[in-house]
Amino acid sequence: MPYLQFDRDKLFVKSLSQRKDKVFIERDHVPVNASVAKPLSGLGQKTMNELADRLILAKKTNKSRMLTFGAHAIKNGLAPVFIHLMKEGWVTHLATNGAGIIHDWEFAFQGHSSEDVRANVDRGEFGIWQETGTYLNFAIVAGAWKGLGYGESVGAFVGNDGVEVPSQEELVEEIREQAAQNPAQAAAAADMLDRVRHFDLKPGFLSVPHPYKKFGVQAAAYRLGVPFTSHPMIGHDIIYTHPMNYGAAIGRAAQRDFLVFAQQVMNLDGGVYMSVGSAVMSPMIFEKSLSMSQNLHIQEGKHIDNHYMVIVDLQESHWDWSQGEPPMDNPDYYLRYNKSFNRMGGQMRYVTADNRDFLLTLVKTLEERK
Repeated sequence: MPYLQFDRDKLFVKSLSQRKDKVFIERDHVPVNASVAKPLSGLGQKTMNELADRLILAKKTNKSRMLTFGAHAIKNGLAPVFIHLMKEGWVTHLATNGAGIIHDWEFAFQGHSSEDVRANVDRGEFGIWQETGTYLNFAIVAGAWKGLGYGESVGAFVGNDGVEVPSQEELVEEIREQAAQNPAQAAAAADMLDRVRHFDLKPGFLSVPHPYKKFGVQAAAYRLGVPFTSHPMIGHDIIYTHPMNYGAAIGRAAQRDFLVFAQQVMNLDGGVYMSVGSAVMSPMIFEKSLSMSQNLHIQEGKHIDNHYMVIVDLQESHWDWSQGEPPMDNPDYYLRYNKSFNRMGGQMRYVTADNRDFLLTLVKTLEERK
């Protein structure tokens, strides 16, 4: 017997123009040449110098240079820094969670983000916003139909200032043509048909201007051809509150992003992996991706051993991770991100730092070594 489900079509959804936000990107963005608020510790700077040397070598040898980060790095206004690192070729892959995608899009769309969670939950308003829910969800449905990943779908939507809406007749015909030979594409077209029909979307170009797109990291990645992947969890992000949300398309696009991420890990021997402020998502997807990559490398008589990982967070660690894992009665044992990466072979370094200070110091150190 099926369980009762919440009906999102009954929600009273307000416009983003009625929401009070706390962060304004033009006012609060971090320029590439901004001053560091708190310099890294001696050990932190030593690791930074080592990281810069490894990045320079990885760039010369065309090895992966991956940067995975939590949503706060976007909310903290670091878009110019991420875009600079891409333009200069220091990173070959960016990855974040679903919230990072949302903050980045809202900055590009309206120039501000970050609502008052406590107050808005109390009012039954948190996350239930028309533009974010409609446009991001439909961008992902449309992107999945076109064979794009989650982050790439949003990057294309921002970069193109909208998306093409096919007619219902076109989609029905595509489903019929693809069903026998390419059922996955038929399913993606069916997802698109469901959303177009449910919301009575008219065929043609759906124009959605993004006046602040110069601050859009996803748009820049799409323009520069740098993979920017998203690794969401169902129900974690505000777009799941909106009736436009469609789990099948989310899964289709996010699965593609996971496999794009794993393909970058395939080229990580001699490369660099940076994890900045992502305590759960980054270590979880990395360990699975590395395991799959090792599986294929071992089949060819190879092994990924020369990978360099730098993990950054605010939590103090009092353990020397080069000595292996601490005992279970040591609180550092429960710093899951350190423990997970420490099990991944290669070399792992941990730096206690604010994400702004770390990334600004990274840019400065790389510039000095050019």
